[in-house]
Amino acid sequence: MTSTQARHTRRAVLQAAVDANARCHDADLDLFFRGDGEQHTTWQARRTEALRLCAGCPVRAACEELALRDGEGRADRDDMVRGGRTGPGLAAACAAQAVRLASAVEADRDTEGRQLDQLTVELRATATADTDRTVQGRRVPPAQVQAQQNLRVRTLAAQIRQIRTARRARAGWEVAA
Repeated sequence: MTSTQARHTRRAVLQAAVDANARCHDADLDLFFRGDGEQHTTWQARRTEALRLCAGCPVRAACEELALRDGEGRADRDDMVRGGRTGPGLAAACAAQAVRLASAVEADRDTEGRQLDQLTVELRATATADTDRTVQGRRVPPAQVQAQQNLRVRTLAAQIRQIRTARRARAGWEVAA
C-alpha cells in the first residue's frame, strides 16, 4: 500500500492491514518507545533499529497514516517511532496535513462507512479462508466448508451492495434498476 492509497483508505481497512502484515508483530514493542530516563545514545541506537524495521515493512504507509490520524508524536520530544517516522517527524507531518487529517478522521467517524469497511474486511477474510476444518476432532469435508463460506460471501456482498446503493441514492447518483 502506498502513502497515497493509505490516505484514501478508511481506518478499519488500515488497521486490518497493519494487524495482519506488520513486521513489528513479533518485535518487542519497547523497541519503538524511549524509556523513562533512558540515555539519548541508547535511545538513538534503538530508534535506528526501529526505523530500519519499519523501512522494510509492507504496511508502513498504513501504519504511518494511522499514527497521523491518531495525532501521534510531539515536535519537542524524540521518544517514539511509528510508521517509519520519529515523534517529531509525525508531529511535523500532522501539522503539514492538518486539514486532510481532520477530514480523514471525520470520515472514519462515519458509522455507515465504518460498517462498509468492516464488512469488506470480513468478506475478504471469508473468501480467502482455508477450507481445512475440524469439529470435535472430526474433519469437515472441504466441500461443506466451501459451501458455508460461499453462502457467507454472498450474504456479505449483498449487505455491502445494499449500503452502497443507499449511499449513492442519498448522494443523488442514479441507481440502476
